[in-house]
Amino acid sequence: MHEGAGVAAVLKVLAKLVALLLILFGLAVTIVPRFLDRIYYRGPASGHFDTERFFNPDGDEDTMRAPGGGGRAGFFWRYLTGSDDRPPWPASVRIDPVAPPDRVQGQRMVATWVGHATVLVQTQGLNILTDPIWADTAGPFGMGPSRVASPGIAFDRLPRIDLIVVSHNHYDHMDLDTLRRLWLRDRPHIVTSLGNDSVIAQAGVPATALDWGQRLALRPAISVVVTRNHHWGSRWFADRNRALWSSFTITLPGGNLFFAGDTGMGDGRWPVEAARLGPVRLALLPIGAFRFAPGQMASGSHIGPVDAVEVYRRLGAAHAIPIHWGTFRLSYEAYDTPPALLAASMRCTGQRGFTPVALGRPVEIGPYRPTAVAETPRDRLLRCLDAAGADRFR
Repeated sequence: MHEGAGVAAVLKVLAKLVALLLILFGLAVTIVPRFLDRIYYRGPASGHFDTERFFNPDGDEDTMRAPGGGGRAGFFWRYLTGSDDRPPWPASVRIDPVAPPDRVQGQRMVATWVGHATVLVQTQGLNILTDPIWADTAGPFGMGPSRVASPGIAFDRLPRIDLIVVSHNHYDHMDLDTLRRLWLRDRPHIVTSLGNDSVIAQAGVPATALDWGQRLALRPAISVVVTRNHHWGSRWFADRNRALWSSFTITLPGGNLFFAGDTGMGDGRWPVEAARLGPVRLALLPIGAFRFAPGQMASGSHIGPVDAVEVYRRLGAAHAIPIHWGTFRLSYEAYDTPPALLAASMRCTGQRGFTPVALGRPVEIGPYRPTAVAETPRDRLLRCLDAAGADRFR
C-alpha cells in the first residue's frame, strides 16, 4: 500500500509538471511571437504595404509555402536533424584570393565575388559592396549554416567602402556585426528598403531606407534606385514582412549595375522594370538555394539557374555574375549543381556573358554591348536540359 501511494504521488507530480509545461507552452505561443514581433516601419498603405506588413503585389502564396512542400515544422526538423537525403557538401573550399585595387577610376569596372551575395564592385572611383556578410555563420546568436568558404577578401584587406546596399533583413544578407565594422571604419552610405533601417539601427548604424522606385543621388549621373523583386523578410518569424525586400539598380555612366538581392521569379516583370532605368552593364544574379525537393528547379523565394538565365535575358544585361551559391548550405542541391546547371541553361538558350567567377579573384567587366536574344520558352529549355542529362544536376 505504501508502494502504491508512492507511485500515485509520483504520477501526481508528473501530471502537475505536464500541466505546467502545457501552460508555459500556451503562454509562449501567445506571448513570445508578440514579444519577438517588431514594428520596423510606419507609413501609408501602398500597392505593396497594408499599413502593417509588406507584401508582393504579384502574390505571396508561393513565398508562404514551406520549401519543397509539407509543413514548415517538418521542413526545419528535416533540415536541422539532417534526416533528409541531401547530397554531400565539402567541409571547406579552398580559395586563392587576390587583393583588389584601392580604386578603379573612370568607366573601368572591376568586380570581386566575396561570397554568397557579397560582391565588391569598383568603378568611377566608387567602392560598392552588396549585402556584406563576413560572419562565420548565417543566423542569430552565431547559429545557422556555417561557411564552407572563407570570405574572398579578408576584412582587413578590404578597400575603403563608399556605398553599401542591403536587400533585406535575412541573416545571410544583413549581418549587423559586419555593417557595424564597416560603418566604424569607413562611414559609407548604406541604402536599403523601407523598415530595414530600423533593424540596422540596432547596431548603431544609420542607413537610408527607400521604397521601390525611389532613388538616392550620389553624384551627377550616379544614383541608387531601389527596385522591386519577389521575396519576404523576417528576423524572428513573428516579424514577417515588417520590412521591405528589394533589388537595386545603380545608375552609372557606361551602363548600370543591377543587384537582384534575394528573389523568386514572381511575375517576372521586375527585371524588365529595372531595364527601363537604362542599359545594364553588369547584373549580380542569385542561382543557389533553389532545390528543396528532387528535381526542383526553383522555389517561391529563390530563382535557380533556369530562371536566372531568363532574368538575365529580360534585363538585357551585357554581363552577369552568379551569386548566392557555394558559401552557406541553405538548401538541398549539391555544391556544384548551381554552376553546372547554369552552364547547361546558357548553352540551351544560346546566351553568353553569364558565367561563374572564382571567389576572391577580381574580374574586369567589359564595356556595355547591346544584346538581343530571343526568348527560350521554359518547356523547351527543360526539354533541352533533359536531353543534356539533367538528372546529373542533383
